[in-house]
Amino acid sequence: MDQTRLDRIHAISERRLAAVSLDFRRSPAARIDWETRLLGILGSRGVGKTTLLLQRMKETASSTSSLHLSLDNIWLSDREAYETAEHHVTHGGTHLFLDEVHFLDGWQTLLKNLHDDFPRLHIAYTGSSLLRIDKAAGDLSRRQVVCRLPPMSFREYLDFAGLARFEPVSLPRLLDGHTALSRAVLARLGVVLPHFEAYLRHGAYPFFREAGAAFRDMLLAAANQVLDSDWPKIDVVEPRTVRHARRMMAILAASVPQAPNVTALCRSLGVDRKQGIRILYALERAGLLALLAPGKAKLKTLATPEKIYCGDPNLMHALSSVPDPGTLRETFFFSQLSAAGHAVASPPRGDFLVDDRYLFEVGGPGKTFRQIAGVPDSFLAVDGLETGRSNRIPLWLFGFLY
Repeated sequence: MDQTRLDRIHAISERRLAAVSLDFRRSPAARIDWETRLLGILGSRGVGKTTLLLQRMKETASSTSSLHLSLDNIWLSDREAYETAEHHVTHGGTHLFLDEVHFLDGWQTLLKNLHDDFPRLHIAYTGSSLLRIDKAAGDLSRRQVVCRLPPMSFREYLDFAGLARFEPVSLPRLLDGHTALSRAVLARLGVVLPHFEAYLRHGAYPFFREAGAAFRDMLLAAANQVLDSDWPKIDVVEPRTVRHARRMMAILAASVPQAPNVTALCRSLGVDRKQGIRILYALERAGLLALLAPGKAKLKTLATPEKIYCGDPNLMHALSSVPDPGTLRETFFFSQLSAAGHAVASPPRGDFLVDDRYLFEVGGPGKTFRQIAGVPDSFLAVDGLETGRSNRIPLWLFGFLY
């Protein structure tokens, strides 16, 4: 690689590093083992993966020891990425930060070769949540640690919006002390429900601050880019399959959550059941849908989910001009608990079974225990409530788990 191109790469890296702010950090970053030699950070478009890399780079490494490469640049091939890394290492580089690795056809082999050929190099990379790490060529599974970055929680939104900074709480602590926790939040915010409503509309993605009124269009554009660009780069996908997926999203947005009639859904799309299920799972991996497993079961390949949700409340608002309030509440609860690392399933009674122990009904201010009466460890997650009492907990407080 010639010196002119190397100088351009370093200049781009320096400009991006200078522009990143350290004022706000995504809370999942605190759980990342940055000392591992090969670290993968996967997530949906717009959740802040690139910012996370650049913040780490700015905090810990000098401009000579670290380099940031964005692999979605069309002029950077697999070979040129390797040669750039080699030049970086031979000139004292110790850290390499790679963005959007799925844009290179041979990303698995590139990472394997970089890891094996340069034993002193620390590599952190980002990629689409669609990536199938366990099936990746080059046997990366025993070489790397993979972390998944979800959309922002309600707690993170309050911090990022400059409203107030709070520490995350564990689920047991929330269940036992929710009244005191909600009072502490209200003492600092004054009111919480208007902020919660704003979060449901636009607060899960950090780009809402720059997008303003264009947030919905930008989120839909990001979702379309996942289908049109990211997915075909990762899987063997025909254009008509992408069209089927987009149509499936439109159909489901008007009806989720539901116990899906997969046969009828596939018939409306003009695909067989097997292909329809595969599209559902691809949309889940992309973060566009969330699939709820029945009972204590884990969803297996080609298994039919009990219910289908949008990936998060912002997506639901973007896809539906007037989202159903009940569905919106359940979507929020499911997304927050799942992103916090809890196992969430569909129980015979109630809406959600969490960690095979806690049973939840999610609803509005008039919600009662009628459906889950007498069940141990059962709770109501109630929308429109500032503070709760006993096992009746404000829904918004479940946004403080991460």
